Amino acid sequence: MESNRNQGGIQQLLAAEQEAQHIVNAARSAKMARLKEAKEDAEKEIAEYRSQMEARFQGRLAESSGDSGANVKRLEKETEAKIQHLKTEAARISDDVVQMLLKHVTTVRN
Repeated sequence: MESNRNQGGIQQLLAAEQEAQHIVNAARSAKMARLKEAKEDAEKEIAEYRSQMEARFQGRLAESSGDSGANVKRLEKETEAKIQHLKTEAARISDDVVQMLLKHVTTVRN
């Protein structure tokens, strides 16, 4: 009888050990599933952030290249306006400058 009780106790211990092993395995599986889910969520966030930063970069790149074209056009207009102003002024005073030069060249001083 004593050996039956010991054997029954051993069987209970083995059953408890198997149950504990199942619980541990289930916990490991759940942990791995949570880790996998967290990794996937992190990868999604990284992809979103990367796409946002790429879009911002492309926008700034487009702005800067567009601005340089606009700056070139603005500078060309300003330069053309200044050249036209100089031509107008030169045409306006050219007769006076010619007369002044002739006066100085033809005047003899002692």
